[in-house]
Amino acid sequence: MSDIEKRIEELTKELNYHTHKYYIEDAPEITDFEFDKMLVELERLEEKYPEFKKSNSPTARVGGEAVSSFEQVHHDVPMLSQQKAFSKEEILDFDRRVRAVVPNVSYVVEQKIDGLSVSLEYADGEFVRGSTRGDGITGEDVTENLKTIRTVPLSLKDKIPYLEVRGEVFLSRDNFQKINDIMEATGQQLFANPRNAAAGSLRQLDPKIASQRNLDIFVFNIQQIRGVDILTHTQGLEFLKEQGFKTILDKSTYDTIDKAYERIMEIGEERGKLYFDIDGAVIKINNLAARDILGDTSKFPRWSIAYKYPAEKKTTVIQDIKVQVGRTGAITPLAILDTVHIAGTNVSRATLHNLDFIREKDIRIGDTVVIQKAGDIIPAVVEVIKEKRTGHEKEFEMPQNCLECGAPIVREEGEAVYRCTGVNCPAQRFRNIIHFVSRTAMDVDGLGPSVIEQMLNRNLIETAADLYYVQTEDIEDMDKMGKKSASNLVNALEKSKSNPLYRLINAFGIRLIGEKAAKVLAAKYKTLDNLIKADRTELTALEDIGEKMADSIIRFFAQEQTKQFIKRLEDAGVNCVDNSENTIVDKRFEGMTFVLTGTLANFKRSDAGKIIENYGGKTSSSVSKKTTYVLAGAEAGSKLDKAQSLGITVISEAEFEEMIK
Repeated sequence: MSDIEKRIEELTKELNYHTHKYYIEDAPEITDFEFDKMLVELERLEEKYPEFKKSNSPTARVGGEAVSSFEQVHHDVPMLSQQKAFSKEEILDFDRRVRAVVPNVSYVVEQKIDGLSVSLEYADGEFVRGSTRGDGITGEDVTENLKTIRTVPLSLKDKIPYLEVRGEVFLSRDNFQKINDIMEATGQQLFANPRNAAAGSLRQLDPKIASQRNLDIFVFNIQQIRGVDILTHTQGLEFLKEQGFKTILDKSTYDTIDKAYERIMEIGEERGKLYFDIDGAVIKINNLAARDILGDTSKFPRWSIAYKYPAEKKTTVIQDIKVQVGRTGAITPLAILDTVHIAGTNVSRATLHNLDFIREKDIRIGDTVVIQKAGDIIPAVVEVIKEKRTGHEKEFEMPQNCLECGAPIVREEGEAVYRCTGVNCPAQRFRNIIHFVSRTAMDVDGLGPSVIEQMLNRNLIETAADLYYVQTEDIEDMDKMGKKSASNLVNALEKSKSNPLYRLINAFGIRLIGEKAAKVLAAKYKTLDNLIKADRTELTALEDIGEKMADSIIRFFAQEQTKQFIKRLEDAGVNCVDNSENTIVDKRFEGMTFVLTGTLANFKRSDAGKIIENYGGKTSSSVSKKTTYVLAGAEAGSKLDKAQSLGITVISEAEFEEMIK
């Protein structure tokens, strides 16, 4: 074995060991800096000597190449769902059915993770394939995405001839919140809950996106195994833990259904304290031979049942109503409650959503109310007990100015939410800065959410303008940074100063103003100063700028916070002039509107959109009678159908390429 191959093997083994210590055992032995230093060395060696790369290399965690679609996978052992119970009586009925066939059984009870069920397959101890549950018989091959999950072992401790396990991919509550913060900051649709986020992340065609989501997994069942004899469920989970899997291992077994039900109730009390979501608890027979005797129906196994927790309700009193400013500027009223114990936690606050919700339910300060945990996470007021009113209750009024920064609070026509308009509002800093440096705004390479968070925590920055005053030595000792990365980031910030004016306007994050409107404004006013001086009549005269957008622009630039923010940008040397000289010479698409749909083979849709705009045309996200062409790629959907129904001309990618020659 050569020295290079030996070093690659050493690094692979060492990094996999520390990954297990950090993510499975929660007992790290080295710093992130030391880990990353070894990982970079391994990446460079594998790039130079790919013939020596190991199948279990930790570099697979960062994501491989994107695919155009997922291959189907047939499950030899069906991935069945669970029969459900909603009461103790149904649990007792399950026990009677079981004991009628197998009189002497013991049970195990496990948390039912609210995530996405997957299969992991190993051959000779190496991870070879991972797939989604799908319909239980046929799933999708998501191997590359599953490799990015650090709690999925790429190699097992022993070279087991064949092993298939079933697990649940999930997102922690903290990671779910971080992902939604980023989605909101970059103008993308938010995930409804951690389960949806986990499912959406695992089914990304580009594994690099999945790798950024920090997915996790708990393994809870052996589907198939060869070369090892396993007699009980608890023995199987102990074995899986030894092999390197992350399992929810409750070693207790219960000889009676009453004791098993007591454990279900205990889990119900504990669920509010967990860092992940559960949607119930599962009772399983421990002995695998007894499971075989009972068998399965076409939908679920006869040897297990899932108990679903009802939403717990409690009565309490609203002592006050205060407002909270979210990271997107949304003002949310919160009820301050007499503390009650519900779903395993003490609750002293509950969301009231918005002013319309408060008025609709006639909620007042001093009211006696019924609360419950929506999805067992967020406490919410569901009912007012008006019979208990004394006449001393007070109606709530929304404040006119933000309590965090003093900027005006506004409610756009047709919206339920009130918002803070402050550009420097402390509650919105993280979101505002993420948007400012995003790809369609100032496009600062290497400045991700974790780096921004560290800068804020170190008080290096308060607003996005402060980024241009950060020096290499200020950040080189941050996690996952180093001197070279810090220098690259400072250089990227310096480069962004010369961006076109429209990028800066978009980066401001002015409500209702996106990239397209920013281009219109930059082309019309040429300088930021001219735009600041524009009045409502001028703005609304522009194509694509409506009355609400004009009001939002004027309101933004009128604030003292905005003036200070722009002054700091100008002092740093950020370009505030439309100096691109991008007068359109070839106007072949002037007056035309294109809608792009489906997957293009030779262009990203964003790149095709830029080509259209460079030729004087416009792009739109929706099909209407004003649409000139619909450019349809592979797997085009409802937009293509609508175009055909309206008689809009549909062009292929090849036809588009002819048009731009």
